[in-house]
Amino acid sequence: MDKHTKDLKDKMVDFKQFAVVLLAVGVFFYLGVIIPSDSKTEMDINIMMISSMSFLAVSILLFIQSKQCQLKLMDMEDGSKR
Repeated sequence: MDKHTKDLKDKMVDFKQFAVVLLAVGVFFYLGVIIPSDSKTEMDINIMMISSMSFLAVSILLFIQSKQCQLKLMDMEDGSKR
């Protein structure tokens, strides 16, 4: 495996791991919104909702990046077999 292929595979794995972590953090923020509490203000709820949606959006983008790296790896493997 050459250096470029190894770097691309490492990037794919890193993107996927970061995406999973951000997804988990977004879920925790969302749980903070849906669990009832008297001490939460409207501003707190809005901040947690915006944070949850932001983490979810970045997580989706990282999953897309990981998939693009995977497709590049597959193309490189198909090109080397020919």
